[in-house]
Order: sequence, then C-alpha cells, then structure tokens
Amino acid sequence: MDQVKLGIVGFGIMGERLVRSAFPHPAVRLVGVWDPSPEAAARLEATELGAPMLEDAGAVIAACDALYIAAPPAAHLPLARAAIRAGRSVLLEKPLATDREDGAAFVAEVERDGARAAVNFPMASSPAVAQLAAWREAGAVGAPRQLHISAEFGRWPRGWQQEAASWLARREEGGFTREVVSHFLFLTRRQLGPLELLAAQVEYPAGGGSETAVTAELRAGGVPVRLSGSVGRIAADEANSWTLTGEAGSIRLRDWSYAERLDGEGKWQAAPDALPNPAMRPHALRAQMEKLAALTRGEPQNLATPREAFEVQDLVERILAA
Repeated sequence: MDQVKLGIVGFGIMGERLVRSAFPHPAVRLVGVWDPSPEAAARLEATELGAPMLEDAGAVIAACDALYIAAPPAAHLPLARAAIRAGRSVLLEKPLATDREDGAAFVAEVERDGARAAVNFPMASSPAVAQLAAWREAGAVGAPRQLHISAEFGRWPRGWQQEAASWLARREEGGFTREVVSHFLFLTRRQLGPLELLAAQVEYPAGGGSETAVTAELRAGGVPVRLSGSVGRIAADEANSWTLTGEAGSIRLRDWSYAERLDGEGKWQAAPDALPNPAMRPHALRAQMEKLAALTRGEPQNLATPREAFEVQDLVERILAA
C-alpha cells in the first residue's frame, strides 16, 4: 500500500519532535513543512529526510494527504478547516481551539460531515497506558475508588520549552494545565468515563502570566478524582503521576512512561518492560502515525477524537476560570 503523504505546519518543538521520533516510517512519508521561523528550515534539513520547507501553509496542504498542525493554538482551527475543505485528514495538536464556541462549532462540523480529524494525545498509543489497561482487565485494581493526578514543575515553561515561552508562559494560551494536565484528563476520560468538575482553585501571578498552582475535585464515571499541580515547589524540571486506587489494589503512571503496581509490601513495582519517557516516546509517536495513516484511509483507529479533545479542553478552561 502506498505511503500516506504527511505535511506539517509548525516546525517548533512538537513538529521537530514528531519527525525525529517517528520517521522514517513505513506507512507515512513526510512531503513538506512550513514554519515562518528562519531557523526552522535548518532544523528540518538536519533531520536528513529530504522533505522541503514550502512557501506557506497552503502549499503544504496542497502537497499532502494528511496535515499535522503543530502551530500555536490560535491557528489550529483555521488550518484544520482549510485542510478539510481540500479533502485532507488532519491531526491537530491540543488544545483544539482558543475559543470555546468555535471549538464546539468545529466538533459539530466534523461530526456532521464525517471529516477525518483527530487530536494528538499520544497516550492513545502509549505502551505504559496499555499496560495499565491490561492490569485493570486482569483485576489488579478491582472496582475503582479514587484517582489522584499530580503535576509538579520546577519552572514553567520547562527548560526544553523556552523557545515557545512567548505564549506558553502567558495566561491566554499557555500554562501547565492546558499543556500537561490535559493529557492526564484525557487518560482519565478514556479509563473511567465522563468527567465532572466539582470545585477548583487556581493561583496566578501578577502581570498576565500562566497559573502557578491548581487544585480541583472532579468525578469520572462516578469515581472521585483529585487534581493538584504547581510551579516552583520541586527542584526537578517535572514530576507527574496518575494514581488509581481500587478495592483490589493500586496502579499508577509515573513521569509519563512508567507503569507501576503497588505490591503487598506497599512498594511500587514497575512493569518489566518499562522505559524512560525519551525511550518510550518513539514507540508512541510511531503508533500515532500508523493510526493517522488508518484515519486517512478511512480505517478503524483509536486516536483522540475532536469531541474527546473538546471535552478535555472545556474542562481545563473551567478549571482555569475558577
């Protein structure tokens, strides 16, 4: 079967990460990129994939079968609509949109028209998440009783994100709740069911910066969920965990990639094939590309749908407005 032709708009951190982690790929071929940054062309050339830096987003859409949108959030929906009108499939970075009403309208358009659109939540393809699901299916947790999501940062944006600090550090589009917590809310939605916000408290610095602390109480499929996150309380760049406790035991996802079970002595034991996140990321992103190829061909896949992404985004925005 012919490879799906992929175009990318936005060759910053996420665009370059995808290319370096997932390519060359047997099902997907990179055919063109556009980014307004003068440095982006040199970084694309350094990947040695031979994909050209095209003159604008329209040229990328014209050249591809599937468009990956890794531009800043305000550009997501205009680019997605242009690609869909041209008959392309789209994979958007999250958040889905910067305006709630426009995001809801886009979801309605996609569902009405049967457009091929998905959002890049790599936990849909995470080997560690698959391990958590297997443990649950084997009865390691039993009936869930509570979930705790923790996201702590030494600084925000994280060290490797400083190139995008102009928007990641701002209240309008950035912040760790949108960028990081949203992944764990997506995981919660997939594992436990619909999410309901009960209460939240957020701390912001003066001057329009993004949040420095968040706490929230939620329910997911009837299970109590506690969320906590902060900036500046740990020395490390980042530490996160998703811990599910049930009548039969506890499991967790730690630091993105470690699936762990609580043993009879109260110690966390990692899955035998657990990998650190840099080593696991290529597996997840290559699987995401395989599923994007399936989406483009109209075949079954389990990428995050625009509706799932919108539900997560809407919840995040309600938390941040608390």
